[in-house]
Amino acid sequence: MAKPNKIYSVLFNKCPQCGEGDFFITKSAYNLRNFDKMNRHCPSCGADFVPEPGFYQGALYISYALYVAFMVIYFLIFVNFFREYLDYFLVSIIPILVILTPLFYRMARRTWLALFIKPVSSEGRA
Repeated sequence: MAKPNKIYSVLFNKCPQCGEGDFFITKSAYNLRNFDKMNRHCPSCGADFVPEPGFYQGALYISYALYVAFMVIYFLIFVNFFREYLDYFLVSIIPILVILTPLFYRMARRTWLALFIKPVSSEGRA
């Protein structure tokens, strides 16, 4: 396999180091009973997904950025295409953000870890 891509690992629930092992236990963000359950180590390469206590508090900044980016894009779409219904912007965005919360939660955690783990090339593995 070629060198793992961090963007691929963030988008597809993979280990940012090897690009093979799953980051979260379940594939679906909408399995509400287990959407937040992570593997402690990569099942494939053994990378530590919890480097230190409180490590994922920094993921809150990533999550905030995801929410702001989504709201700005949604607002621009609303203003450009649905200007006569602008009154419904707040009414519509709140349920959409609630629905997207599990996705943003998982993506923020994967992004935060991907910032700190270096990918290992296929030659570097045993």
